[in-house]
Amino acid sequence: MSLTELSRRVGVSLVNLCVLKNDRAKAIRFSTLTALCEVLECQVGDLFSHEPAGK
Repeated sequence: MSLTELSRRVGVSLVNLCVLKNDRAKAIRFSTLTALCEVLECQVGDLFSHEPAGK
């Protein structure tokens, strides 16, 4: 699925989706997160990873 199609299905702008994709987002709305999980048929943990600072 393209970012354009994902943007349309989730209901967020392509610019905002690119910000999320490129790890530049400082926050995400719960409704956006929920919509992403529904469209991608995944769980929240599938979308994020945590790396300790300094690594």
